[in-house]
Amino acid sequence: MRTTPLLFAAALAVLVAGCTQETQNKLGRAVQNWTGTDGVLEVYAGDKLVKRFLKIDKLTTASGTSNKEDRPYRFGYGIHDTNLNGLVDPGEKKVYFEFSDYSTSYIFFENPQ
Repeated sequence: MRTTPLLFAAALAVLVAGCTQETQNKLGRAVQNWTGTDGVLEVYAGDKLVKRFLKIDKLTTASGTSNKEDRPYRFGYGIHDTNLNGLVDPGEKKVYFEFSDYSTSYIFFENPQ
């Protein structure tokens, strides 16, 4: 019965292809959560770096509790790099953070180290 795994894979591919882009993104984030990432979030005021968070596994778009619609901010957990040196130093702690999608200049990337 080798056709069963092939049929399952084909059906799964059709289902994923029929998903909206946001649903595909959520599936991708779920896979990243299993594999782990080492994200870095940098927040800017103009051209100046003012905040950096390290070792972020994901950024999440907030959803309304009753209407399930996306809210205009993202949130996550990461190490607050207080001295902006790009390293986790003694005393720097994991914190919760959130920021506006509309008014915050930010870059989120996987740490290349």
